[in-house]
Amino acid sequence: MPVFSLDPVQTDWCARLRALAVERLRPIAEKGEPGAVNRPLIAALGELGLMERLFEAGALELCLLRESLAQGCTEAETALALQGLGAYPLVLAGTGGQRARWLPEVRAGRAVAAFALSEPGAGSDAAALALRAVPDGEGWLLTGEKRWISNAPEADFYTVFARTDTGAGTGAGSGTAGGTGARGVTAFLVPADRPGLTGTPIEMLSPHPIGALAFDSVPVTGDDVLGEVDHGFRVAMRTLNLFRPSVGAFAVGMAQAALDAALEHTVDRRAFGGPLSQLQSVAHQIAEMATRTEAARLLVYAAATAYDTGAPDVPRRSAMAKLFATETAQYVVDAAVQLHGARALQRGHPLEHLYREVRAPRIYEGATEVQRTIIARELYGPSRGERTREREREQARDRRRDR
Repeated sequence: MPVFSLDPVQTDWCARLRALAVERLRPIAEKGEPGAVNRPLIAALGELGLMERLFEAGALELCLLRESLAQGCTEAETALALQGLGAYPLVLAGTGGQRARWLPEVRAGRAVAAFALSEPGAGSDAAALALRAVPDGEGWLLTGEKRWISNAPEADFYTVFARTDTGAGTGAGSGTAGGTGARGVTAFLVPADRPGLTGTPIEMLSPHPIGALAFDSVPVTGDDVLGEVDHGFRVAMRTLNLFRPSVGAFAVGMAQAALDAALEHTVDRRAFGGPLSQLQSVAHQIAEMATRTEAARLLVYAAATAYDTGAPDVPRRSAMAKLFATETAQYVVDAAVQLHGARALQRGHPLEHLYREVRAPRIYEGATEVQRTIIARELYGPSRGERTREREREQARDRRRDR
């Protein structure tokens, strides 16, 4: 772990986390059923105090936590991150009763949380939600479907985003852009045992606990609302703004693990009369992998620090960090596989595992293309766009005078 921007206490903590991931958490992860929630692993995260640390952490500490765990055990990192994503809306906007009921259980690793935002027709355009909350007496009935929900259908409770004001429509505007479709959405805390709520698992390229949820007139009341009615999208975006840079940290952790494996392999592996590391093409490839990994790491740290200090450019920095780190991790893992050759394609090889794991972060919590849209929007901005329009008006006036 480089020390740039980190103090000795932070670097020592990261080293302990990496050792903990390898020695304590990986053996538990390896005993888990692929594609299912690993409750013993979540319980271990609670017992080790990492769940508690998760909800107390600022953005930079969250990034260091995710990066360090990812280097030693991606399953532990993912389990921790999903608990944070699912329960953080409760931390942000939960009532006293909601927090008292669920947060101690989550912190102890006894309750599994899930963040239910995506739908079959609302992924990157998260503001296009179609799950309806139909008024019913003093509450609502949820009707519709959620899909690609991590920890579904095994979670104990779900943070569910539904449309309470159908007049707001599902109009244009990405969820990340806060368009018209973002209005009229309410966040609900829905226990898994509510009548009418069912779910099915989805098999993925890399086995993960992920599934679809069906809502058949699921009853919710005002006691289940997180935050304010019709303002739930704010809860979703505040959650994603915190966790988006840390997705980049997860990617950096995987990239570093792949780089470390490639370094070790190219020193030990002999071919053409010497170790692979003496071949210029190999050495240059390693140098490129290391440089991109370090650049991604610094972008992530900068975005997290911007969040922690309340800087005005958090959306742009977060989008850049998520974009560059996830794309870099894909490149570095692929290059490491190439340097290893066929052995890295064997089932059970660490790089075979990383190769499957590294693909999804380029899609979830805002795909690469969405991050580019955010960056461009932030760079141009309304004031810059207005200046451009004013210049165009001046040019038009000049042309009229010339005529």
